[in-house]
Parts: sequence; C-alpha cells; structure tokens
Amino acid sequence: MKKKRWLVLLFCLAVLCAVWFACCGRRPYKDLQPSDIVSATVRLSPPDKTVPVTDIPELTGYLRQIVIYRRDNSHTAYAGQAAVFTLTMADGSQEEIVAYNPFVILNGTGYRTQYAPCEELNRYANRLLEEAG
Repeated sequence: MKKKRWLVLLFCLAVLCAVWFACCGRRPYKDLQPSDIVSATVRLSPPDKTVPVTDIPELTGYLRQIVIYRRDNSHTAYAGQAAVFTLTMADGSQEEIVAYNPFVILNGTGYRTQYAPCEELNRYANRLLEEAG
C-alpha cells in the first residue's frame, strides 16, 4: 500500500512539474547586450511608418523583459497596432520582433506573451514615432 501511495505522489509531482514548465514563460532575450545589436528600426502599422532606433541600450532593456509562453499563431485573427522591430545583429543576422499584444512574434513565430512588457515595448515604439515627428 505504501508503494502505491508513493507512486501516486510521484505521478502528481510529475504532472505539477509539467504544468509549471508549460505555464511559466521564458525570456528569449534575457542575455541580450546592446553590443549585440548594430542597428535597429521600428515600423508601426498602422500608420505604416518606419523610424530608426537610436538608443540601442534602451531598446535592449525592453527586449530583455519580454516573456513568452506557448506558441500561438492565432494573432492573424486579431486587429490592432503592430510594432515591428528589425534588428541587425553584430554577427550579421537579422531578428524581427513584433509587439502585438497579447502576442509577440519572433522571426515569424507567434507566442502568447506577458502583457506588461509587451505593452511597454509598444509604447516605446509609439514614443519613437512621436519624437521622429
């Protein structure tokens, strides 16, 4: 009987761990450094305008806070403003990060995201547009 109780307990613990890992997000850019980015632009749609990002350390700070959860490409059924950040990395590659709450789209793959960091990134993009005139 004791053995059966331990097996049930271990099974419950395994299920809880699986749920925890599935629900807890990850931060894909947590280790990003300003020196990793050579240049960046942001396109806001609407109004479909592109502006350069001049303060790379500030952008890096926002990107480090992004938390993603499960993949979810249902963002195509939503309407709203998208802030598309295009980063040219020091290694020559390009990253495309779309802030589209409640989604973040990383290089074409949509993910559910934590609301506040994504909203901050979107506000930052709108502020850059306002400053550009």
